[in-house]
Amino acid sequence: MADAPEHAPKAAVATGPTEPAPPEGTALPAFITSLSNAVAGSVSQVSLYLGDWTVVVPADKLIAAAQHLRDAADCGFDYLSDLTATDWPPRPEGRFDVLYMLYSTRHRHRVRVKVKIAEAAPLASVTGLWPAANWFEREVFDMFGVNFTGHPDLRRILMPEDWQGFPQRKDYPLEGPGELLMENPIDWLKLRQAREEADIE
Repeated sequence: MADAPEHAPKAAVATGPTEPAPPEGTALPAFITSLSNAVAGSVSQVSLYLGDWTVVVPADKLIAAAQHLRDAADCGFDYLSDLTATDWPPRPEGRFDVLYMLYSTRHRHRVRVKVKIAEAAPLASVTGLWPAANWFEREVFDMFGVNFTGHPDLRRILMPEDWQGFPQRKDYPLEGPGELLMENPIDWLKLRQAREEADIE
């Protein structure tokens, strides 16, 4: 009896998460309405998932939108609880989602701000609004290579300064950095050792 032909499942193309719209009849929170009215073009999409609101903001509106969300009386997002990124290489409208998790200690409400950017596109730093963004942005730079312009000290925070590549990108080789720019990882280690010896001399 002949073996049944093997049919390998096709890998799904990662184009980014869905952004479920709020159910029909759901009223937008005052802070989203306030942002949309105060900063023209700052809200390109609104999503509601499991009770959490997400606002998609164009990159060129980020600072104006963030400042309004922090300072406006009906927003009051004084706490940046987290800042991270996700990588969607095939997506045509921008490889990375940069995510800002904001909370208001005054009003006790929260919102997620999402910015979609291309691989080589710069993105303004929010360290001037929330100082806690300093190390968060350094981590996103270190792991994904997002270039935060205006950051006071943008350098690696987890990996060595001479590390090749960005480990959280989906196309980063599992074998390690040697596979990126050199075929043999030993060559990368030799190059690093030569640099260290040159520094000693």
